[in-house]
Amino acid sequence: MAGMELIAGVAQQQTLSPQMQQSLQLLQTPVAELRQMVAAELASNPLLEEESGSQESASQDASSEDAEGEEKAFTLQDEWRDYMPQATMGSYSAEAEERRRFLFESQSTRPTLRNFVIDQAAGFSPDEIRVVELIAGNLDEDGYLRMSVSELASSSGTPELLLEKVLAKVRGFEPPGVGASDLADCLLLQLERRGEGNGTAARILRHHLPQLARHRYDEIAKDIRVSLADVTAAAKLIATLEPKPGRPFADAPEQGVVPDLIVIPDGEKFAVRLNEDDLPRLRISQEYKEMLAERGGNEELLIYLRDKIRGARVFMRSLQQRQQTLLAIGKQIVERQEEFFRCGAAGLKPLIMAQIADAVGLHVTTISRAVSGKYMDTPQGLFEMKYFFTPGFQNSDGNAVSNEMVKGAIREMVERESSRSPLSDQDIVAELEERGLKVARRTIAKYREQLGILPSHLRKSC
Repeated sequence: MAGMELIAGVAQQQTLSPQMQQSLQLLQTPVAELRQMVAAELASNPLLEEESGSQESASQDASSEDAEGEEKAFTLQDEWRDYMPQATMGSYSAEAEERRRFLFESQSTRPTLRNFVIDQAAGFSPDEIRVVELIAGNLDEDGYLRMSVSELASSSGTPELLLEKVLAKVRGFEPPGVGASDLADCLLLQLERRGEGNGTAARILRHHLPQLARHRYDEIAKDIRVSLADVTAAAKLIATLEPKPGRPFADAPEQGVVPDLIVIPDGEKFAVRLNEDDLPRLRISQEYKEMLAERGGNEELLIYLRDKIRGARVFMRSLQQRQQTLLAIGKQIVERQEEFFRCGAAGLKPLIMAQIADAVGLHVTTISRAVSGKYMDTPQGLFEMKYFFTPGFQNSDGNAVSNEMVKGAIREMVERESSRSPLSDQDIVAELEERGLKVARRTIAKYREQLGILPSHLRKSC
């Protein structure tokens, strides 16, 4: 008969230092929230204060810091590199990958759709979890994956078959409809959850969504050969579905977007700087440092001061690391997208995060975390940093053009078309081909939907 048995053993357990947790939290925090974090740190650590004098005190802090033997045992930069392998190092071990994944999964951040989706990948293989992170990072605020599988595979260097396999699993996650490509797809996913994937409502969504939006129930009933009552009942069922699965995860009311980086003209080129206008410069209070140096008889006070000084130094270094990483990424974007800053969307070039990761020596996941939710103020307007990462096409001259440029061309064609004879998707394909761009018709249809442009038969006027 089997019984309970107590067995002693030794096992390694990965733990994440508080310093590293803080460093990564600062990295992924937009500048508006960063100001609040700095203010909170100033309030909680009496040894940390705003710098009001010259930079001499800052340099004194730095030299004093290097002299402290107790800090030599911990180097934040080394630990950062340990958890964020350099892209130039190539593939890394399973142990390193496990530590990296643990690091990303262990962060305690505000609930977001991205984190909610990733949390549901428990039990997936490491490769599948990486793809879930990729998909979750590209969901828009409504919960849609607007990029096609081929575009996402091309931009990330991920095998297309693996992406399709994992995306199919993600589309079964909560909230229902997450990972859908468009409205009809989103609602169909929810109907399938309810066992209505082949009913009248599903048939309407697949083929008659424009008529449904216009309440042309009689036309629908005639086309699919069912009674008007059946169409009305199906419409009521569809009305109970959620068109925006990401709605519950939407942020609180916007307080205005604050850019993290600012791009300004610099002669014939462009320069980028950090937005530090309201971000206080920090230093460690000299008064408390002198108190610690006196080594008085109050051992409890000395331990308290030493811990607070160590915490202040770690926070300052983490903040500096965050700023340096973001600025390095911003410089690479400006260098590679110079034509965009000069002439707008027509100059946007294809760019993937792996290219930036190679250039700055960080893992592509780190780049994704760093740019998420961050904005750049540019001569062309305010843009989310993720906007500059876009797959593209090759024209007849062999030059690469971005999908944003293709979207702009579609918008321009539709704006100048005749309302009596609007361009069909195939007409747009043909006109783009004349311009040296070969784009599939289904891609045109997808871009048109993303731009909010109706099909040609609905744009036609008598």
